[in-house]
Amino acid sequence: MTHSGLSLLTRAFACLGLLTSAPAFADTLDTKIAAAFAPFKERYAVPGLVVGVTVGGAHHFYATGLASRADHRPVTPDTLFELGSMSKIFNVTLAALAVERGKMSLNDTVAHHLCDDRCTIGTNLTLLDLATHHSGGLPLQVPDTVTDIKGLTQWLEAWHPPQPGARSYSNISIGLLGYISAQSLGMSYTNAVQTLLFPAFGLRHSWIEVPASEMKNYAYGYDRKTNAPERVHPGLLAAEAYGVKSTPSDMLTVLDIEMGLGHPPGELKRAVAMTQQGRYKTAFFTQDMIWEHYPWPTALQPMLLGNGYDFIMKPHPVTVITSPHPDEQDVIFNKTGSTDGFGGYVAMIPSRHIGVVVLANKNTPNEARVEATYGLLNALLAK
Repeated sequence: MTHSGLSLLTRAFACLGLLTSAPAFADTLDTKIAAAFAPFKERYAVPGLVVGVTVGGAHHFYATGLASRADHRPVTPDTLFELGSMSKIFNVTLAALAVERGKMSLNDTVAHHLCDDRCTIGTNLTLLDLATHHSGGLPLQVPDTVTDIKGLTQWLEAWHPPQPGARSYSNISIGLLGYISAQSLGMSYTNAVQTLLFPAFGLRHSWIEVPASEMKNYAYGYDRKTNAPERVHPGLLAAEAYGVKSTPSDMLTVLDIEMGLGHPPGELKRAVAMTQQGRYKTAFFTQDMIWEHYPWPTALQPMLLGNGYDFIMKPHPVTVITSPHPDEQDVIFNKTGSTDGFGGYVAMIPSRHIGVVVLANKNTPNEARVEATYGLLNALLAK
């Protein structure tokens, strides 16, 4: 367990209205995190787990277990974890940044960027549709027979939405958004994220392609069925959809900026705000650009259902918000992410300046991550 500095923790307990010393507050955080996550770690036999909490910009980490069983290397706030679909947060932020720079519009059609308007894709899918999974039924993964963007474009030309207007969670849609956004900036996606976006966020240990010098910090994931060591496999649109590796420390820096803390470049601040605008209503949450938000306080059940595999894996009807704007009420934003060997979760309540990142080197059920985090947030915010 590490602490980012006791002077910063005074801001944290001030935000929560706690009249206590900084060391006492750190101990209180450890106790509350352990109460919420120790049963989770034990139940799912998670090899290594780091839970990071930011309160008013002060960071605290609870780290337990191993990054690698082979050499008994412990997890730390600087361990690299695979983010899985939490990588999509960076994807839409890059898209919003490209919009800020006038390189593209969210109202552009996908066909405009993939085939110069010489083809039709879906029901004239737009870039905003890609950013919000509003595709009408795109499958989760790129078909096995497709190996490049040209082949994917041809496949999309022949594809017909099975449920036009429906939300359907898809790595194809968000992957294409990342590809198109980077192309509009004249860069590859990996290059755009690593040389443009990560530095803007102030991240020092986040990568799509982990350099040799950082491999010592890269955790091994473990297959939930076989316990074999795992790392993410390359593939078409993998970088764009689920390819980021990051540390708990860097991810709390991201949450701070997402909550309006710190001093990011003006264009990044505007891009982040764009990604948090509600675009349509689902049965359980408001869909933003990848972010999903619920009113706060909220009951646990809607969050469990909204993050459940049944909802993720099937198309669902939505109600479009015609005049998107940030919610004026208290809300909680969240996003899950998994690869074969890793499972994580981020949640934040901007009005309370509090955020949580959960990173583990085992793919556990989404609902379990959500429930433990929900319990922690309520414990932290309890008077």
